Amino acid sequence: MNTINNYIEHTLLKPDAKEEGILKLIHEAEENKFFGICINPCYVQFAKNNMSSKDIKLVTVVNFPLASNTIDTILFQTEEALKNGADEIDTVINISALKDKNYSKVISDIKKTKDVCRDNNLKVILETDLLSSTEIVEASKCATEGGANFVKTSTGFVKGGVGAKVEDVKLMYDTVKSFGLGVKASGGIKNYASAVELIKAGAVRLGTSSGVDIILGEKQYV
Repeated sequence: MNTINNYIEHTLLKPDAKEEGILKLIHEAEENKFFGICINPCYVQFAKNNMSSKDIKLVTVVNFPLASNTIDTILFQTEEALKNGADEIDTVINISALKDKNYSKVISDIKKTKDVCRDNNLKVILETDLLSSTEIVEASKCATEGGANFVKTSTGFVKGGVGAKVEDVKLMYDTVKSFGLGVKASGGIKNYASAVELIKAGAVRLGTSSGVDIILGEKQYV
């Protein structure tokens, strides 16, 4: 396993985030050499202008967190985010269409979004707290057929949700591994021990606002 910092997308998606919080996030990411930061679209250009390290990826979200936008809105959001400097896009899957078993709609939305992303990574958030095991598998298959680069567990915004669970990550990994997709675990990852368990289950990215605490936890194990 690589050192834990290489897995972390240091995250600040709170609706009341301020510029000073984004600057703190950037500083912590650069200081700890995290893989990237994940922020809301309104701060992408600001973050891009204030990042000194070109090694840290700038990740943002679209169709977030309710998965309630039309595909035209999603595509506009994606194009604008990339234009403003985003390196990777995390989009929420069309949960309603998935629940209706309208898989062609789910796949179509992902494919169109990936077409806009071109060579930039697209991660599809499944929102696993709202899905059964069967639905997690079907959602992962849709992401694969749509040409996504990653499947991701959660937005972290489901009331009473657990977020990333080891069993869900393993199920996602087992579904997509032969197709070359990665798994991003996100939601409720607070400490080093839980981060390691998710990596062992198949996660190659960790979306967390507790990146610094996880790094401190890792040092205790060395």
